[in-house]
Amino acid sequence: MTALTIDTGVDVQKLMDRITNLEERLEEVESQIPANRITIIVFSGDLDRVLASLVIGTGALALGMEVSYFFTFWGITTLKDNKTLGGKTLFEKMMTLMTPAGTKGMGVSKMNYFGVGAQMLRSMMKENNVESVESLFQMAKDMGATLYSCTMSQDVMGIESEELIDGTVDAGAVAMLSDAVDSKFTLFI
Repeated sequence: MTALTIDTGVDVQKLMDRITNLEERLEEVESQIPANRITIIVFSGDLDRVLASLVIGTGALALGMEVSYFFTFWGITTLKDNKTLGGKTLFEKMMTLMTPAGTKGMGVSKMNYFGVGAQMLRSMMKENNVESVESLFQMAKDMGATLYSCTMSQDVMGIESEELIDGTVDAGAVAMLSDAVDSKFTLFI
């Protein structure tokens, strides 16, 4: 039996070249699609703002997204688990003493009134079965969030890496921007 051929007038080589070109263009477009990632820049060390960043981040993690937190300036206090004064300049010691270590000492951004506002917010959260900041923070870590600490902010504020919680990655703006460029969106809180 012989093969049946039909002349359709189609140049097969041109068709193959066009398919190859389209595949290359598709590969280029696919390489520019952001990853299933969110980058959250935590600039504030206020309880309510850190809470918002954690709620958004853990929600994204629950949806299967990768989450990177970049803690900078006042936000770094969220990552501190102790205060070390040894080997610091006078200003660095003053900064250490005036800023909280961790989430327990954070005030709220409005109506803090010497800490009463933060106590009220925590109480209201508990009454409404809202996870605590500490619980959400641990949840974000357990779910695989990456925690970056801004090295420039650490230098300016006199914070040593040893003062930060385990698992924190020291990083500069370039590392944060690398994550942000490959993220679906970036939030500044």
